[in-house]
Amino acid sequence: MVLKLEHVTKRFGQFTAVDDLSLTIPEKEMFGFLGANGAGKTTTFRMILGLLDSTAGKITWDEQPIDYSTSHLVGYLPEERGLYPKLKVRDQIVYLARLRGMQKSEALIELKSWLERFKIPEYENKKVEELSKGNQQKIQFIAAVVHKPKLLILDEPFSGLDPVNVEMLKDAVLNLKQNGATIVFSSHQMHHVEEMCEHLCIMHKGKPVVHGALKEIKREFGKKNLIIHADFSLDSLKDYPGVVKATPTMEGILLQIEGEKVAESILKEIVDNGFIRKFALEEPSLNDIFIEKVGNSYE
Repeated sequence: MVLKLEHVTKRFGQFTAVDDLSLTIPEKEMFGFLGANGAGKTTTFRMILGLLDSTAGKITWDEQPIDYSTSHLVGYLPEERGLYPKLKVRDQIVYLARLRGMQKSEALIELKSWLERFKIPEYENKKVEELSKGNQQKIQFIAAVVHKPKLLILDEPFSGLDPVNVEMLKDAVLNLKQNGATIVFSSHQMHHVEEMCEHLCIMHKGKPVVHGALKEIKREFGKKNLIIHADFSLDSLKDYPGVVKATPTMEGILLQIEGEKVAESILKEIVDNGFIRKFALEEPSLNDIFIEKVGNSYE
């Protein structure tokens, strides 16, 4: 069941929110969407869900259009949380699960299992408004996955969570992927996308500026990061041939360089200057790639 967007465009009056976007999202994979606010990520999600009609282009899943008839196969965690504050957790989840075609008894079994997993079984009969923001987010996540969707769309799932809850939610997402769900998620936090996604798309002003397999994207970027910690000054390396960018660190320097040959040359240059505690060549980070492609409009 491949999710396909072909030349999808969405205009609001004179404003083009998404501009000729074509993507193929492989089945049973985790696909990352990156972009600054206003890049078109949430609009794209809403079109995939059928909540917004595209102005042009088409969106298919398993070669069929996505509409209300497929809603029981799709789960969505919106960026703006949308639970009923006065309802008890149990009633809320059962209601939303029934809308997705589940039986009440089945929904309650799933709910109890998720509450146990998130270590909050005592919240089943609490009102949503009585919960902390982090725990409300867990309930919202359960609402998105209780019906075991085949396609799961998560819009900023980790925003506002403390590190312990981020890990808990991350494990849950990876587990769903292992069980065969296709997951598309957006995040402002590059390291989450880097850690979890095989494929990704970076959007800027409604257009994809980078799209493909993470490994390929890093390889094509060409530049690498060189970390050097030494007991002598490394300032002279800032102007070294092949150094694109130099950032002093507490223990030495971080250089963005054009390739491995530059690293070899730098090592020969400094090896007799004194004690080198660290000399490490690393792949570029997603953050490096993002900033180069999108500029500093990222916040």
